[in-house]
Amino acid sequence: MAIKLYNTLTRKKEIFQPIEEGKIKMYVCGPTVYNYIHIGNARPAVVFDMVRRYFEYKGYDVQYVSNFTDVDDKIIKAAEEMGEDVMAVAERFIKAYYEDTGALGVKKADEHPRVTDTMPEIISFIEKLVDKGYAYESEGDVYFRTRKFDGYGKLSQQSVDDLQAGARIQVGEKKEDPLDFVLWKAAKPGEISWESVWGYGRPGWHIECSAMVKKYLGETIDIHAGGQDLSFPHHENEIAQSEALNEKKMANYWIHNGYINIDNEKMSKSLGNFILVHDIIRQFDPEVVRFFIVNAHYRSPINFSDDQLASAKSSLERIKTTYLNISHRLEETAGLGVEADRWTGDIIDLRKRFTEAMDDDFNSANAVAAIFDLVKLANIYLEEKQTNRDVLKAFLKELDDMAYVLGLTLKADPELLDEEVEALIEERITARKNRDFARADDIREELKAKNIILEDTPQGTRWKRG
Repeated sequence: MAIKLYNTLTRKKEIFQPIEEGKIKMYVCGPTVYNYIHIGNARPAVVFDMVRRYFEYKGYDVQYVSNFTDVDDKIIKAAEEMGEDVMAVAERFIKAYYEDTGALGVKKADEHPRVTDTMPEIISFIEKLVDKGYAYESEGDVYFRTRKFDGYGKLSQQSVDDLQAGARIQVGEKKEDPLDFVLWKAAKPGEISWESVWGYGRPGWHIECSAMVKKYLGETIDIHAGGQDLSFPHHENEIAQSEALNEKKMANYWIHNGYINIDNEKMSKSLGNFILVHDIIRQFDPEVVRFFIVNAHYRSPINFSDDQLASAKSSLERIKTTYLNISHRLEETAGLGVEADRWTGDIIDLRKRFTEAMDDDFNSANAVAAIFDLVKLANIYLEEKQTNRDVLKAFLKELDDMAYVLGLTLKADPELLDEEVEALIEERITARKNRDFARADDIREELKAKNIILEDTPQGTRWKRG
């Protein structure tokens, strides 16, 4: 079956047709690295990793790019508060992003471009927009002429007149029109900056993705994705910039994931209910957190709570227990059993249900339901007095394939070797000496998850297997 996906641009499901047969160019907006990522940031990372995996499962060659905003007002402010260099802050939280999303089973992108590494392309992009009359300089700042781009508002389905009603010019801005948005910001005294024809400054937020998409994937790509909160104004502005310059469609499909609520309230800074992934994965197995995220349709809002995670843990354990029981039976089974064709036929039917669910706008909730039906079927089969090795292998293969798509690992983790434990303990000791207590705590939790118990004594750190 063909894959159907919901295109935010058209507000309907469409049959996916790649620009080039068998290949997909996909760009996902990444984080602004001024702090650890919260659970809301984790959802697009996990969701679009799952989408990428499913395309790969279907045989596509996916070129996957996701950026880091490593210079921005928020990072500059965080650096000032911490008394650190802007680049040092960005580097620390990029490293933390890799650690946190890696724990959640997110594969690294083929390219993770940074703003600071893309500055020549960003400046060139803006210069060309100025040359075409779509942008103008005003006292060192450069703005995009929003009204000049005829298609503005098509992604968010808002008219320019409607947007005009709420538009304001902020203090210090010198725009021709309240709707115009900034492409380049003149540097304030002491701020990190780059030289340009308009003087020293740095990019506005929206321009970076347009420049990166063009540099790494080309003028028109298959899929542009991100959180629902980015559809306006960020993605709307990307479309305006890219299509004004290139005179081509920027992306054929726009995909956005839904929000995460915390204990039935919308996650927001004003409510103080942001939950950092860095903290969550100390309390819960990261794979449980991932299962919680994929066990819902990506466009639906989901409610995050300890009870929901506990439920996800129980459900995932059911799948893993069945997988382990099949593996044990396979080790014990020598014969071929009976009625293999009937069972393998049922397994194939459930594989079809799984792929039909994923083909239908990546409906992972229905895909998980198919996995549980496969688990139920496997448990019934395990009650048979005689089992067939080929059937047992078929169960394992389908569970492995489905788990790969969702980014889960069903095989039991191998036990850590003594020397691996000792190496982690040495790393923890070094981290504590360097006052990197967060890393030290992470190592303790990592070992605890592997049933390694640490005891800090005046004579040093002792350990034992739990």
